[in-house]
Amino acid sequence: MKYYSTNKNAETATLHEAVVKGLAPDKGLYMPEIINKLPKEFYDHIEDLSFQEIAYKVANAFFGEDVEPEALKKIVYDTLAFDVPAVKVEDNIYSLELFHGPTLAFKDVGARFMARLLQYFVKQEGAKDINVLVATSGDTGSAVANGFLGVDGIHVYVLYPKGKVSKIQESQFTTLGQNITALEVDGVFDDCQALVKKAFMDKELNKHMKLTSANSINVARFLPQAFYYFYAYAQLKKANILERNNKSNLVVCVPSGNFGNICAGLFGYKMGLPIKRFIAANNANDIFYKYLKTGEYNPKPSVQTLANAMDVGDPSNFARIYDLFEGSHKDITSLISGATYTDEQIKETMNQCYNETKYILDPHGACGYRALKENLEPGEVGIFLETAHPAKFKEKVDDIINQDIDIPTRLAEFMKGKKQSINMPNDFNAFKSFLMKA
Repeated sequence: MKYYSTNKNAETATLHEAVVKGLAPDKGLYMPEIINKLPKEFYDHIEDLSFQEIAYKVANAFFGEDVEPEALKKIVYDTLAFDVPAVKVEDNIYSLELFHGPTLAFKDVGARFMARLLQYFVKQEGAKDINVLVATSGDTGSAVANGFLGVDGIHVYVLYPKGKVSKIQESQFTTLGQNITALEVDGVFDDCQALVKKAFMDKELNKHMKLTSANSINVARFLPQAFYYFYAYAQLKKANILERNNKSNLVVCVPSGNFGNICAGLFGYKMGLPIKRFIAANNANDIFYKYLKTGEYNPKPSVQTLANAMDVGDPSNFARIYDLFEGSHKDITSLISGATYTDEQIKETMNQCYNETKYILDPHGACGYRALKENLEPGEVGIFLETAHPAKFKEKVDDIINQDIDIPTRLAEFMKGKKQSINMPNDFNAFKSFLMKA
Protein backbone atom coordinates (compact mmCIF):
# COMPACT_ATOMS: atom_id res chain seq x y z
CA MET A 1 0.00 0.00 0.00
CA LYS A 2 1.25 3.45 -0.88
CA TYR A 3 0.44 6.60 1.10
CA TYR A 4 0.05 10.09 -0.36
CA SER A 5 0.07 13.51 1.27
CA THR A 6 -3.11 15.52 1.71
CA ASN A 7 -1.17 18.50 0.35
CA LYS A 8 -0.46 16.56 -2.88
CA ASN A 9 3.07 17.95 -3.12
CA ALA A 10 5.20 15.05 -1.88
CA GLU A 11 6.18 11.65 -3.22
CA THR A 12 4.10 8.68 -2.16
CA ALA A 13 5.47 6.67 0.75
CA THR A 14 5.40 3.08 1.90
CA LEU A 15 3.69 2.26 5.18
CA HIS A 16 7.14 1.99 6.77
CA GLU A 17 8.07 5.47 5.53
CA ALA A 18 4.72 6.99 6.48
CA VAL A 19 4.91 5.62 10.03
CA VAL A 20 8.53 6.65 10.59
CA LYS A 21 8.12 10.10 9.02
CA GLY A 22 4.77 10.84 10.65
CA LEU A 23 4.24 14.01 8.64
CA ALA A 24 4.80 14.25 4.89
CA PRO A 25 7.65 16.51 3.64
CA ASP A 26 5.10 19.02 2.28
CA LYS A 27 3.49 19.26 5.77
CA GLY A 28 0.50 17.20 4.67
CA LEU A 29 -0.94 14.13 6.41
CA TYR A 30 -0.50 10.70 4.90
CA MET A 31 -3.53 8.92 3.42
CA PRO A 32 -3.71 5.37 2.02
CA GLU A 33 -4.14 5.36 -1.76
CA ILE A 34 -6.84 2.70 -1.49
CA ILE A 35 -9.44 2.01 1.18
CA ASN A 36 -10.29 -1.65 0.83
CA LYS A 37 -13.92 -2.59 1.35
CA LEU A 38 -14.49 -5.65 3.50
CA PRO A 39 -16.68 -8.41 2.01
CA LYS A 40 -20.39 -8.77 2.71
CA GLU A 41 -19.89 -12.11 4.50
CA PHE A 42 -17.69 -10.35 7.07
CA TYR A 43 -20.56 -8.05 8.03
CA ASP A 44 -23.11 -10.87 7.83
CA HIS A 45 -21.32 -12.76 10.61
CA ILE A 46 -19.39 -10.02 12.42
CA GLU A 47 -21.38 -10.58 15.62
CA ASP A 48 -19.88 -14.07 15.92
CA LEU A 49 -16.29 -12.75 16.00
CA SER A 50 -14.19 -11.60 18.95
CA PHE A 51 -12.81 -8.06 19.23
CA GLN A 52 -9.35 -9.37 18.24
CA GLU A 53 -10.70 -11.31 15.24
CA ILE A 54 -12.60 -8.27 13.99
CA ALA A 55 -9.61 -5.98 14.50
CA TYR A 56 -7.28 -8.32 12.63
CA LYS A 57 -9.60 -8.34 9.60
CA VAL A 58 -9.69 -4.54 9.62
CA ALA A 59 -5.94 -4.20 10.21
CA ASN A 60 -5.19 -6.63 7.42
CA ALA A 61 -7.18 -4.49 4.97
CA PHE A 62 -4.92 -1.54 5.76
CA PHE A 63 -1.57 -3.08 6.64
CA GLY A 64 -1.64 -6.63 5.28
CA GLU A 65 0.47 -5.85 2.20
CA ASP A 66 3.28 -4.42 4.31
CA VAL A 67 3.41 -6.54 7.48
CA GLU A 68 3.85 -10.30 7.64
CA PRO A 69 0.54 -12.00 8.56
CA GLU A 70 1.70 -13.61 11.80
CA ALA A 71 3.51 -10.44 12.88
CA LEU A 72 0.41 -8.32 12.21
CA LYS A 73 -1.78 -10.79 14.07
CA LYS A 74 0.56 -10.65 17.08
CA ILE A 75 0.56 -6.83 17.00
CA VAL A 76 -3.25 -6.74 16.96
CA TYR A 77 -3.73 -9.37 19.66
CA ASP A 78 -1.10 -7.78 21.92
CA THR A 79 -2.73 -4.39 21.43
CA LEU A 80 -6.22 -5.59 22.30
CA ALA A 81 -5.60 -7.35 25.59
CA PHE A 82 -8.80 -5.78 26.96
CA ASP A 83 -12.46 -5.42 26.02
CA VAL A 84 -14.47 -2.36 24.96
CA PRO A 85 -18.07 -2.93 26.08
CA ALA A 86 -21.15 -1.17 24.75
CA VAL A 87 -23.31 -0.23 27.76
CA LYS A 88 -26.96 0.76 27.62
CA VAL A 89 -27.54 4.18 29.21
CA GLU A 90 -31.18 4.61 28.27
CA ASP A 91 -33.58 3.52 25.51
CA ASN A 92 -31.78 3.49 22.14
CA ILE A 93 -28.68 5.22 23.57
CA TYR A 94 -25.52 3.25 24.31
CA SER A 95 -22.09 4.20 25.56
CA LEU A 96 -19.07 2.53 23.99
CA GLU A 97 -16.67 2.53 26.94
CA LEU A 98 -13.24 3.07 25.45
CA PHE A 99 -11.50 3.42 28.81
CA HIS A 100 -10.60 -0.17 29.60
CA GLY A 101 -7.00 0.01 28.35
CA PRO A 102 -3.82 0.63 30.37
CA THR A 103 -4.37 4.39 30.79
CA LEU A 104 -8.18 4.27 30.78
CA ALA A 105 -8.56 6.32 27.60
CA PHE A 106 -9.59 5.60 24.01
CA LYS A 107 -6.13 6.43 22.65
CA ASP A 108 -4.63 3.30 24.23
CA VAL A 109 -5.41 1.20 21.16
CA GLY A 110 -3.79 3.51 18.64
CA ALA A 111 -0.75 4.14 20.83
CA ARG A 112 -0.14 0.46 21.65
CA PHE A 113 -0.63 -0.57 18.03
CA MET A 114 1.78 2.09 16.76
CA ALA A 115 4.42 1.20 19.36
CA ARG A 116 4.37 -2.41 18.28
CA LEU A 117 4.29 -1.61 14.56
CA LEU A 118 7.19 0.81 14.88
CA GLN A 119 9.13 -1.77 16.88
CA TYR A 120 8.47 -4.27 14.07
CA PHE A 121 9.95 -1.87 11.50
CA VAL A 122 12.90 -1.02 13.75
CA LYS A 123 13.78 -4.70 14.06
CA GLN A 124 13.38 -5.20 10.32
CA GLU A 125 15.87 -2.51 9.34
CA GLY A 126 18.09 -2.78 12.40
CA ALA A 127 17.60 0.93 13.11
CA LYS A 128 18.01 2.45 16.54
CA ASP A 129 17.26 5.65 18.37
CA ILE A 130 13.96 6.71 16.85
CA ASN A 131 12.56 9.72 18.67
CA VAL A 132 8.80 10.04 19.03
CA LEU A 133 7.40 13.55 19.47
CA VAL A 134 3.85 13.81 20.76
CA ALA A 135 1.75 16.83 21.67
CA THR A 136 -1.07 16.17 24.11
CA SER A 137 -4.10 17.99 25.43
CA GLY A 138 -4.58 15.27 28.03
CA ASP A 139 -4.99 11.61 27.11
CA THR A 140 -2.70 11.21 24.10
CA GLY A 141 0.44 11.74 26.19
CA SER A 142 -0.41 9.08 28.73
CA ALA A 143 -1.50 6.54 26.11
CA VAL A 144 1.63 7.04 23.99
CA ALA A 145 4.01 7.17 26.96
CA ASN A 146 2.67 3.93 28.39
CA GLY A 147 2.44 2.28 24.96
CA PHE A 148 6.13 2.96 24.29
CA LEU A 149 7.46 2.62 27.84
CA GLY A 150 10.58 0.45 27.89
CA VAL A 151 10.68 -0.14 24.13
CA ASP A 152 14.34 -0.44 23.10
CA GLY A 153 15.69 2.09 20.62
CA ILE A 154 12.73 4.48 20.92
CA HIS A 155 12.60 7.64 23.05
CA VAL A 156 9.36 9.56 23.57
CA TYR A 157 9.07 13.29 24.18
CA VAL A 158 5.62 14.35 25.44
CA LEU A 159 4.79 18.05 25.04
CA TYR A 160 1.85 19.24 27.11
CA PRO A 161 0.36 22.66 27.99
CA LYS A 162 1.30 23.79 31.49
CA GLY A 163 -1.65 23.83 33.88
CA LYS A 164 -4.14 22.66 31.27
CA VAL A 165 -4.34 18.90 31.86
CA SER A 166 -5.77 17.19 34.92
CA LYS A 167 -3.40 16.10 37.71
CA ILE A 168 -4.22 12.45 37.08
CA GLN A 169 -3.61 12.80 33.33
CA GLU A 170 -0.32 14.56 34.04
CA SER A 171 0.81 11.84 36.44
CA GLN A 172 0.38 9.19 33.75
CA PHE A 173 3.22 10.53 31.62
CA THR A 174 5.38 12.62 33.99
CA THR A 175 6.15 9.87 36.51
CA LEU A 176 7.44 7.16 34.19
CA GLY A 177 11.06 8.09 33.48
CA GLN A 178 13.06 5.51 31.47
CA ASN A 179 12.62 6.37 27.78
CA ILE A 180 9.85 8.92 28.41
CA THR A 181 10.57 12.67 28.74
CA ALA A 182 7.76 15.09 29.62
CA LEU A 183 8.07 18.70 28.46
CA GLU A 184 5.78 21.20 30.19
CA VAL A 185 5.16 23.94 27.61
CA ASP A 186 4.15 27.47 28.52
CA GLY A 187 1.19 27.62 26.13
CA VAL A 188 -1.88 25.74 24.89
CA PHE A 189 -2.20 22.45 23.03
CA ASP A 190 -2.03 24.12 19.63
CA ASP A 191 1.35 25.58 20.61
CA CYS A 192 2.61 22.10 21.52
CA GLN A 193 1.33 20.71 18.23
CA ALA A 194 2.96 23.57 16.29
CA LEU A 195 6.33 22.85 17.95
CA VAL A 196 6.09 19.20 16.93
CA LYS A 197 5.19 20.04 13.32
CA LYS A 198 8.03 22.57 13.06
CA ALA A 199 10.46 19.95 14.35
CA PHE A 200 9.51 17.61 11.52
CA MET A 201 10.19 20.34 8.97
CA ASP A 202 13.58 21.38 10.38
CA LYS A 203 16.33 19.88 8.20
CA GLU A 204 19.16 20.33 10.71
CA LEU A 205 17.18 18.66 13.49
CA ASN A 206 16.14 15.76 11.27
CA LYS A 207 19.74 15.25 10.20
CA HIS A 208 20.74 15.11 13.87
CA MET A 209 18.07 12.63 14.97
CA LYS A 210 15.37 10.38 13.49
CA LEU A 211 11.94 11.82 14.34
CA THR A 212 8.40 10.56 14.13
CA SER A 213 5.08 11.49 15.69
CA ALA A 214 2.60 9.51 17.74
CA ASN A 215 -0.22 12.04 17.50
CA SER A 216 -3.17 11.14 15.32
CA ILE A 217 -1.32 12.80 12.43
CA ASN A 218 0.49 9.44 12.19
CA VAL A 219 -1.40 6.84 10.14
CA ALA A 220 -0.40 4.07 12.56
CA ARG A 221 -1.94 5.99 15.46
CA PHE A 222 -5.33 6.93 14.09
CA LEU A 223 -6.24 4.07 11.74
CA PRO A 224 -6.39 1.37 14.48
CA GLN A 225 -9.08 3.42 16.20
CA ALA A 226 -11.38 2.16 13.43
CA PHE A 227 -11.42 -1.16 15.34
CA TYR A 228 -13.79 0.41 17.88
CA TYR A 229 -16.50 1.17 15.36
CA PHE A 230 -16.58 -2.32 13.90
CA TYR A 231 -16.75 -3.87 17.37
CA ALA A 232 -19.52 -1.48 18.45
CA TYR A 233 -21.54 -2.49 15.42
CA ALA A 234 -20.91 -6.17 16.17
CA GLN A 235 -22.08 -5.86 19.78
CA LEU A 236 -25.29 -4.03 18.92
CA LYS A 237 -26.01 -6.39 16.05
CA LYS A 238 -25.50 -9.36 18.37
CA ALA A 239 -28.07 -7.83 20.72
CA ASN A 240 -30.57 -7.75 17.82
CA ILE A 241 -31.13 -4.01 17.95
CA LEU A 242 -29.65 -3.04 14.57
CA GLU A 243 -30.43 -3.39 10.90
CA ARG A 244 -34.19 -3.38 11.08
CA ASN A 245 -35.50 -4.10 7.59
CA ASN A 246 -31.89 -4.57 6.43
CA LYS A 247 -31.29 -0.82 6.65
CA SER A 248 -28.72 0.63 9.03
CA ASN A 249 -30.21 2.73 11.79
CA LEU A 250 -26.96 3.21 13.72
CA VAL A 251 -25.86 6.75 14.56
CA VAL A 252 -22.40 7.25 16.09
CA CYS A 253 -21.57 10.35 18.10
CA VAL A 254 -17.90 11.18 18.66
CA PRO A 255 -16.53 13.77 21.12
CA SER A 256 -13.98 15.47 18.88
CA GLY A 257 -10.79 17.46 19.42
CA ASN A 258 -8.08 16.75 16.85
CA PHE A 259 -10.61 14.65 14.89
CA GLY A 260 -8.47 11.52 14.61
CA ASN A 261 -11.13 9.35 16.23
CA ILE A 262 -14.05 10.34 14.02
CA CYS A 263 -11.72 10.20 11.03
CA ALA A 264 -11.03 6.54 11.85
CA GLY A 265 -14.79 5.97 11.99
CA LEU A 266 -15.20 7.56 8.57
CA PHE A 267 -12.57 5.18 7.19
CA GLY A 268 -14.63 2.33 8.63
CA TYR A 269 -17.68 3.73 6.84
CA LYS A 270 -15.72 3.83 3.58
CA MET A 271 -14.82 0.15 4.19
CA GLY A 272 -18.52 -0.68 4.16
CA LEU A 273 -19.36 -0.52 7.86
CA PRO A 274 -23.14 0.04 8.06
CA ILE A 275 -23.35 3.35 9.93
CA LYS A 276 -26.20 5.64 8.95
CA ARG A 277 -24.55 8.90 10.01
CA PHE A 278 -22.08 10.53 12.41
CA ILE A 279 -22.33 13.38 14.89
CA ALA A 280 -19.20 15.34 15.82
CA ALA A 281 -19.60 16.77 19.33
CA ASN A 282 -17.47 19.80 20.19
CA ASN A 283 -16.92 21.83 23.33
CA ALA A 284 -16.47 25.61 22.98
CA ASN A 285 -13.71 24.94 20.42
CA ASP A 286 -16.26 24.79 17.63
CA ILE A 287 -14.22 25.30 14.45
CA PHE A 288 -15.53 22.14 12.76
CA TYR A 289 -19.10 22.86 13.85
CA LYS A 290 -18.90 26.26 12.16
CA TYR A 291 -17.41 24.66 9.05
CA LEU A 292 -20.41 22.35 8.82
CA LYS A 293 -22.74 25.34 9.06
CA THR A 294 -20.90 27.70 6.71
CA GLY A 295 -18.53 25.72 4.53
CA GLU A 296 -15.65 27.89 5.75
CA TYR A 297 -12.82 26.51 7.85
CA ASN A 298 -11.32 29.18 10.07
CA PRO A 299 -8.85 27.92 12.73
CA LYS A 300 -8.45 30.02 15.84
CA PRO A 301 -6.57 29.80 19.15
CA SER A 302 -8.07 27.15 21.41
CA VAL A 303 -9.87 28.05 24.61
CA GLN A 304 -9.62 26.10 27.85
CA THR A 305 -12.70 24.08 28.84
CA LEU A 306 -13.84 21.30 31.17
CA ALA A 307 -13.36 18.82 28.33
CA ASN A 308 -9.68 19.65 28.01
CA ALA A 309 -8.70 16.82 25.63
CA MET A 310 -10.95 18.50 23.04
CA ASP A 311 -9.36 21.94 23.42
CA VAL A 312 -8.06 22.14 19.86
CA GLY A 313 -8.38 25.26 17.71
CA ASP A 314 -6.90 23.85 14.50
CA PRO A 315 -7.69 20.11 14.31
CA SER A 316 -5.06 18.39 12.16
CA ASN A 317 -7.32 15.63 10.89
CA PHE A 318 -9.70 18.07 9.21
CA ALA A 319 -7.28 17.75 6.29
CA ARG A 320 -7.97 14.02 6.11
CA ILE A 321 -11.74 14.44 6.31
CA TYR A 322 -11.63 17.12 3.61
CA ASP A 323 -9.51 14.84 1.43
CA LEU A 324 -11.65 11.78 2.10
CA PHE A 325 -14.67 13.58 0.62
CA GLU A 326 -12.67 15.38 -2.10
CA GLY A 327 -13.41 18.75 -0.56
CA SER A 328 -17.18 18.44 -0.99
CA HIS A 329 -18.96 20.29 1.81
CA LYS A 330 -22.22 18.77 0.60
CA ASP A 331 -20.91 15.21 0.92
CA ILE A 332 -19.40 15.89 4.34
CA THR A 333 -22.58 17.42 5.76
CA SER A 334 -24.73 14.66 4.27
CA LEU A 335 -22.94 12.20 6.56
CA ILE A 336 -21.75 14.32 9.51
CA SER A 337 -23.67 16.78 11.66
CA GLY A 338 -22.27 18.74 14.57
CA ALA A 339 -23.00 20.06 18.03
CA THR A 340 -21.19 22.37 20.43
CA TYR A 341 -21.54 22.86 24.19
CA THR A 342 -20.40 25.31 26.81
CA ASP A 343 -18.91 24.26 30.14
CA GLU A 344 -22.22 25.02 31.84
CA GLN A 345 -24.07 22.75 29.42
CA ILE A 346 -21.48 20.01 30.00
CA LYS A 347 -21.97 20.26 33.77
CA GLU A 348 -25.74 20.27 33.36
CA THR A 349 -25.56 17.16 31.18
CA MET A 350 -23.31 15.23 33.56
CA ASN A 351 -25.54 16.04 36.50
CA GLN A 352 -28.77 15.23 34.68
CA CYS A 353 -27.48 11.95 33.26
CA TYR A 354 -26.30 10.77 36.67
CA ASN A 355 -29.52 11.73 38.42
CA GLU A 356 -31.70 10.07 35.80
CA THR A 357 -29.68 6.97 34.89
CA LYS A 358 -26.86 6.70 37.51
CA TYR A 359 -24.41 6.57 34.60
CA ILE A 360 -21.28 8.64 35.28
CA LEU A 361 -20.06 10.66 32.31
CA ASP A 362 -16.70 12.31 31.97
CA PRO A 363 -16.78 15.85 30.47
CA HIS A 364 -15.90 14.61 26.97
CA GLY A 365 -18.43 11.80 26.98
CA ALA A 366 -21.01 14.31 28.22
CA CYS A 367 -20.66 16.22 24.95
CA GLY A 368 -21.24 13.01 23.00
CA TYR A 369 -24.18 11.90 25.12
CA ARG A 370 -25.96 15.25 24.90
CA ALA A 371 -25.40 15.62 21.16
CA LEU A 372 -26.81 12.14 20.62
CA LYS A 373 -29.79 12.68 22.90
CA GLU A 374 -30.67 15.96 21.20
CA ASN A 375 -30.19 14.76 17.62
CA LEU A 376 -31.31 11.12 17.56
CA GLU A 377 -34.33 10.63 15.33
CA PRO A 378 -37.21 8.14 15.77
CA GLY A 379 -36.22 4.62 14.77
CA GLU A 380 -32.50 5.25 15.18
CA VAL A 381 -30.12 3.62 17.66
CA GLY A 382 -27.30 5.80 18.90
CA ILE A 383 -23.94 5.05 20.42
CA PHE A 384 -21.64 7.71 21.84
CA LEU A 385 -17.97 7.19 22.51
CA GLU A 386 -17.10 7.55 26.19
CA THR A 387 -13.46 8.37 25.66
CA ALA A 388 -11.93 8.39 29.15
CA HIS A 389 -12.70 7.08 32.62
CA PRO A 390 -14.44 9.79 34.68
CA ALA A 391 -11.95 9.27 37.52
CA LYS A 392 -9.29 10.91 35.33
CA PHE A 393 -11.21 14.11 36.05
CA LYS A 394 -12.22 13.17 39.58
CA GLU A 395 -12.22 16.62 41.18
CA LYS A 396 -14.44 18.07 38.48
CA VAL A 397 -16.75 15.07 38.25
CA ASP A 398 -17.16 14.77 42.05
CA ASP A 399 -18.10 18.43 42.30
CA ILE A 400 -20.56 18.31 39.39
CA ILE A 401 -22.51 15.19 40.39
CA ASN A 402 -21.94 15.60 44.15
CA GLN A 403 -20.41 12.15 44.55
CA ASP A 404 -17.07 10.69 45.60
CA ILE A 405 -16.25 8.44 42.67
CA ASP A 406 -13.73 5.65 43.05
CA ILE A 407 -10.25 5.90 41.54
CA PRO A 408 -9.27 2.68 39.75
CA THR A 409 -6.13 1.03 41.12
CA ARG A 410 -4.18 1.71 37.92
CA LEU A 411 -4.77 5.44 38.19
CA ALA A 412 -3.98 5.49 41.89
CA GLU A 413 -0.60 3.88 41.21
CA PHE A 414 0.33 6.60 38.72
CA MET A 415 -0.48 9.27 41.28
CA LYS A 416 2.04 7.80 43.75
CA GLY A 417 4.92 8.47 41.36
CA LYS A 418 7.23 11.49 41.45
CA LYS A 419 6.66 14.14 38.79
CA GLN A 420 9.56 14.36 36.35
CA SER A 421 9.01 17.11 33.81
CA ILE A 422 11.08 19.80 32.12
CA ASN A 423 9.76 23.34 31.71
CA MET A 424 9.83 24.52 28.09
CA PRO A 425 9.00 28.00 26.75
CA ASN A 426 6.70 28.27 23.75
CA ASP A 427 9.66 28.87 21.48
CA PHE A 428 10.84 26.58 18.71
CA ASN A 429 14.49 27.58 18.99
CA ALA A 430 14.50 26.59 22.65
CA PHE A 431 12.79 23.28 21.82
CA LYS A 432 15.20 22.58 18.96
CA SER A 433 18.20 23.40 21.14
CA PHE A 434 16.97 20.97 23.79
CA LEU A 435 16.58 18.16 21.24
CA MET A 436 19.95 18.87 19.63
CA LYS A 437 21.59 18.28 23.00
CA ALA A 438 19.61 15.11 23.70
